[in-house]
This record gives sequence, C-alpha cells and structure tokens, in this order.
Amino acid sequence: MFIPPIFRVVLLSVMTHTAYKGSKVLMSLSALDLGANEFVVGLLFSAYALFPLLISVYAGKVSDRIGSRWPMLFGAGGLLAGLLLPFVWQRIEVLYVAAALIGCCYIFYTVAVQHLIGAMSEGAERTQNYSWFSLGIGMTALLGPTSSGFLIDAIGHRNTFAALAVLPVIPFLLIGLIKGWLPPAKPHEKQDKTAGRGSGLMRNPSLRRALITAGIIETGLELYNLLLPIYGHRIGLSASEIGILLGAFGVALLMVRTVMPHLVRRSSEEAVLGASLVLAAAVCVVFPFVTGFTALLAISFVMGLGLGCGSPLSMMLAYNRSPAGRSGEAMGLRQMINKGTEVMVPFVFGSLSAALGMVPVFWLDAGLLSIAAWLMRLDARKRVTGSS
Repeated sequence: MFIPPIFRVVLLSVMTHTAYKGSKVLMSLSALDLGANEFVVGLLFSAYALFPLLISVYAGKVSDRIGSRWPMLFGAGGLLAGLLLPFVWQRIEVLYVAAALIGCCYIFYTVAVQHLIGAMSEGAERTQNYSWFSLGIGMTALLGPTSSGFLIDAIGHRNTFAALAVLPVIPFLLIGLIKGWLPPAKPHEKQDKTAGRGSGLMRNPSLRRALITAGIIETGLELYNLLLPIYGHRIGLSASEIGILLGAFGVALLMVRTVMPHLVRRSSEEAVLGASLVLAAAVCVVFPFVTGFTALLAISFVMGLGLGCGSPLSMMLAYNRSPAGRSGEAMGLRQMINKGTEVMVPFVFGSLSAALGMVPVFWLDAGLLSIAAWLMRLDARKRVTGSS
C-alpha cells in the first residue's frame, strides 16, 4: 500500500512524539510520587532542555550536511533508552539522567524532521505539509498525556515507562531498516554566508522576530505543561483526570490546526498567529482563578485554541525567512531559543509559583504572549505594505 511521503514522516513523528509528550507528564507525576516538590519538578523539566539549548544549532548544521535519516534514527534511539532507564531504576536522580538523555538525543530528531518537511516542497504545498505535520504533533498532545495518565492509574509509574518505550521502537526500525521510508534528500542549496555564522542569523530582522516569537510561544506551552500537573496534584485530581485536562488542550490543538491553512489563506501567517496569541494571553490572565475539574477542562480547551497555531506557524516563518542553504541551521537556532525557554520557565516559574502562588506566574506569561502578539501584528502590517 502506497503511503505519501508526508504521511510517512507524520506517522513516525506521531509515535515518537507521543512517547516524548507522555514522558514529560510521567516524569512529573513520578517525581511527585517519590516526594518531590514543585521546585524539583521544575528542575526535572529543565533537564529536558539543557543539552538541546547547547546543541540545537549544531543539530541543524548536521541536518544541512548529512540529511535527516541519521539524526532521526539517533533521536528515536535516545528516546527509547531514556524511557527504559526509569523502568529499571525508580529513583529521582535517574529521572534527571533520563530526562537529560531524552532531551539531548531527541533534539536531533526534532530539528531534522522539521527541516525535512520544509525541504520536501515549496510554496502552498510546504504550508500544507507543515499543517499535516502540526496536526500529527497536535494529536500527540492528546495521546501522550492521556495515555500516561490512564496507564499510571492502571499499571503504575514504572510499568508506564516500559509501555511508552514501545512507541519509538517502530520508528527506529522503519528508519533504520527501510531506507526508502523517508523522502530522498533534496539537493543542497548554495549557502548564503552573508548572514554570518550561528548567532549571525539573528541579524536578519524578519527571522529574528520569528525566533523571538517562537521562544515566547514556548513559555506558554511549558508553563501549561509544568503547572497543570502540579496544580492538579495539589487539588487532589487523579492522574487520569490530569491526563484528561491535558487531553482537552490537545483536542483544541487538533481543531485549530485543522482550520489553520484556511485561516492563513484568508489573511497571513503573521495575522493568524498574532490573533491566537492575544487569546492565549487572555486565558493566562484568568487561569489561576479557575477551580473545579469541569472549569479546568473548559479553560484547558480554550488555552489549546490560543496556543495551537503557535508552533506550526512560527516553524513555517522560521523556515521561510532563513537564508538559502541554511534552513536546517535556522530551525536549529529556533530550537535553541525554545530550549532556552524550556530551561528558564521551569526554573524561574516553578520557583515563583512555589514562593508566590500561580497568579503572578500566569500574569507574567500573559504579558510575554502580548508582546509576541504585538510583534506579529507589526509583521502582518509590514507584509501588507511590502516593507521588511
């Protein structure tokens, strides 16, 4: 049976990213079960992003140089190993090692697959491919947390690590054993070196705005994924109920990403992204005052609508605005900024929530999301007027 290349890539990513998203919820709840507090859980989340912060740009250069197959294979293998470690040893220090290992290896997969999807096509087809990819990743925001929650209640924390570890085995085998499973590498474009090396890409104003916006979007995603399990555990929700709340967020992601290409065709990537960030900022203002499972379910859904367009649209903008021949490096720089955010948010916001409560934390992020919305609204106006 013939499967179009984009759907083969999406299938691989749904399996790996379901395990990745599920592992973050599982790590948090396992640490809490072992007696950790909010600060320790925040540090655990930061461990996922520490090595990606340092090597994301390098991962992008590797993707530019050798293509996507080997980095994706390395990432799937590292994800598998990181999930098996806590299954063998149930200790908080092992959770830190596992989180760092997953983050270090999986960044190669993430950068490579995002680069591959951009390189597979051009123009409207590229937008459609990124849309299909974002739908698949949005599905994992539903599948990963909910499956972890129900599995924890059914078979316990330790066995859930083993269950999630089954998922990356299939992509590892498909990529490793069937060379034609991934689309063939696109011939390399001649590099545009006028933008400088590494951080020199940030001298490109339009790319810089896209990357800053991507980093701010990540604060909203990380804040939600970090604090919701902590808050749910604090008010006595079960692991299944916490998983359902995270799943509502994932359902909203799927819905908004389904209509995203239509919205972009009617206006622009920048206008749609700016409007969605305004909604996310508004949700952050009211979120810490919401109590009760049903109300949290509704607010989680609305938060998903607000943040759902963020990752795919910022990904498209970063790829489209990158210099010739350096799109993989630009995607790596985007990931470096995102991972820097992932290191900062759990540490800073986790400490603030432990000391001051959740209200100032959510309000701070509302302010950041408003800044990102303003940047995208400016870009939308510049696109209309033709300025850069």
